[in-house]
Parts: sequence; structure tokens; C-alpha cells
Amino acid sequence: MSGPAPAPDYSEDRLLGGRVRLRQPVAGYRVAIDPVLLAAAVPAVGGETVLDVGCGVGAAALCLAARVPGCRIAGIEAQRDLVRLASDNATLNEVAGRVTVMAGDLLRPPPRLEPGGFSHVMANPPFLERDRATPPPDPGKAAAQVEGEADLAAWLRFALTMVRSKGTVTFIHRADRIEHLLARLAGRAGEILIFPLWSGPEKEAKRVILRARKDVATPTRLLPGLVLHDAGGRYTPAADAILRQGAALALE
Repeated sequence: MSGPAPAPDYSEDRLLGGRVRLRQPVAGYRVAIDPVLLAAAVPAVGGETVLDVGCGVGAAALCLAARVPGCRIAGIEAQRDLVRLASDNATLNEVAGRVTVMAGDLLRPPPRLEPGGFSHVMANPPFLERDRATPPPDPGKAAAQVEGEADLAAWLRFALTMVRSKGTVTFIHRADRIEHLLARLAGRAGEILIFPLWSGPEKEAKRVILRARKDVATPTRLLPGLVLHDAGGRYTPAADAILRQGAALALE
């Protein structure tokens, strides 16, 4: 499905080696690889439901829909212009029947969202704490990068409320905030998997993927993780399989 060309203020980009078409604003926050990696780590199968919290223009939801054709994904996003754009992107990718996006604030969620109603919840929340960061001047970038009224604890609390018992919650976040993530999962989720995303050989992990299961008590595991770039700066074969070929990210 081609559809009309994007407006001048928007670009049309490709994810998963061209399988996903993504229209997004030219100025402000631009999708990078984080939502692609997030979607690859969600263990959804056909027939299951997934909630994408703070879905933006729909990058993670569309990548997951492309990888798992039988799953259904709902997105919630506070910025209404992005809600419209994410809905348009679902139509552009011919998955509007499986990917729906609604306007909503996770502190005041839409009534149609049923607690415990999802098999999985995923999120790529703002990485920076509000009282420790200088927000960028662009409002879109600021909303994507710096916590607002909802801090990380609120994001995790909402995710755990929305997922069913024994379902999974998957977050991608900064590696230096692991302790904050773990502290807020204590007593509410287990089988926690911490998956570092190494920038390159002998480089530190700036990002981690954390996945947990609600209402289980299995111990936490630190996994080897994924090296994203080789010594020459190119994607490693393992990273390329996920980012360009649409492979799942096996957290094991």
C-alpha cells in the first residue's frame, strides 16, 4: 500500500530492512534502534495481546506486528499529534486491524484500558530524570527524553497493572538505572532478565533490556547480552539479524 506522500514536515523511513514504513516528524525526536530492539525482545505469539506504553509514532508496535503476524497491539500515547501519526502508520503498513493507538496519560489512563488485560506490556520510557536533566528546547524531544509528571516508578507501576498475572513486562532503558528498575519490581515480579546492549567490543553497555514476569518469584538473571557494533563500527551479524532482518531477540 503506497498512500499519499508524507507532508513536508514529515519523512518516511524504513525499519526491519524495509518491511516497516514509518512516517515521523522531520524535526524533534527521531526513532533510532531502541524501539526495534524492544519489540524484538517481547516474547509474544499469535493470538496474544500487547500494550505499548508511550508508543510515539508506533515504531515498536509496527515492528512487533511485522514479526508476529497473529498478535494484537494497543498503543497509548500522550501527544495527540503522535497518536494520529501512529494510527496513520498502522494503516500505511496494512495492520490497522491489529494495531490500535489511543490518546492517554498513564497516570490517568483511558477507561477502555482494562487492568490485567494484556499478555505483555512493553515500553521505551524517557531515560532522564526530570530534576537531573536540562530538557532540550524541542517539546517533542523533551517529552521523549525527560521524565514528566510520570517518573520511572509510575511507568513500571502502570505496566504491572496492565499486564495479566504471569505475563511479561519488557523495558529498554539506560544501563546506569538498573537499580531503579529492580527496586520498583521487587515483590511484584520475578524471572527478571537483564540483557545488556554492548556498544561494541570492549565497550560499555549504555542500554539494557529488562524483562520480568508478574506474580512469579524466579531469581533474577544477568545475561551475556548483545554486541551491537564490530570494531569497524558496523552492525554485528547478530545485531543485523534483529535490526534489518526482523529476527527475535532471544533473552536466554
